[in-house]
Amino acid sequence: MRIRLSAAVALVAAASLGLSACSSDTPSDTADTGATIVVSHAQGETEVPVDPERVVVFDQSVLQSMIDLDLPDAVGVPALTNWPESFARYRGDDVAKVGSLFEPDFEAVNALDPDLIIVAARSATSYDALSEIAPTVDLSVDSKDFLNSVEKQNRNLAGIFGAEDAFEAKFGGIRESFDAVSASAEQANLRGLILRVEAAEVTAYGPGSRYGIIHDLGVAPVSETFADDVAHGDAVSFEYIAQADPDLMFVQDREAPLGDTTGPNASRVLDNPLVGGTTAAEEGRITYLDLYTWYMAPSALSSVQSQIDVVGQAVGKAAAA
Repeated sequence: MRIRLSAAVALVAAASLGLSACSSDTPSDTADTGATIVVSHAQGETEVPVDPERVVVFDQSVLQSMIDLDLPDAVGVPALTNWPESFARYRGDDVAKVGSLFEPDFEAVNALDPDLIIVAARSATSYDALSEIAPTVDLSVDSKDFLNSVEKQNRNLAGIFGAEDAFEAKFGGIRESFDAVSASAEQANLRGLILRVEAAEVTAYGPGSRYGIIHDLGVAPVSETFADDVAHGDAVSFEYIAQADPDLMFVQDREAPLGDTTGPNASRVLDNPLVGGTTAAEEGRITYLDLYTWYMAPSALSSVQSQIDVVGQAVGKAAAA
């Protein structure tokens, strides 16, 4: 990654924003320094200001990683209906709301005169349009190469703000935990089934999916034939679950409130003799996954550490039996 001095990007961005009737009356001071860093991200390379002061962020994982790394707060975030406790600073009206995760409010973004815009995952399709307003990077993570992709994109984030040391410290711990759990899981030789329950629908996920880190950690999948689809799993029946007979079961209750890992809806749906007869159920090895760390902000540094810990606890319990 190279760093160079260049005021050109800053001057062009400032000039283009100045032509808009929606521009802020108070331009950012960050771009005036001229220092930039070239970031290689999910949709190309972008030259962005070093240590930007006015950052608009459209992704919850990125926002959580910014908190994890003690980076400056974003000046614009999506309007969310379900704010985790860690996002308390963004709940009020003092931080601008710039649309939703999927649909940016371009006028609101432009009015903030941002130095940098960050998209990822759900907001990635808006990359081109947002790039017309200010330098934009896409920090989406590749689920098929999850941990390496998490490392790359969070290192990108840290590098923009000069927080490389903080990143290395946190990610070093993540790698260490990952290796330890992987070794334990492979030695235990456990088969796992990942399910998501929404209303009465049950879907299964395999390697390379949004929950694929479970298999990356050494928990063998019950099947190698699940659809190669990151976001959406395969619909499965209770009969299938019974036949698969996993040693471990990991369940995402899509309707559970934040912080609730008891799976109130999922546990009701799965409460039947077919599921109850599996090894996972009989041995008390069904783990309900927190919605925030596994679904809303899965690639944040603290989320990934939590995911590894959860799988490690499930593996440890089974290995000790």
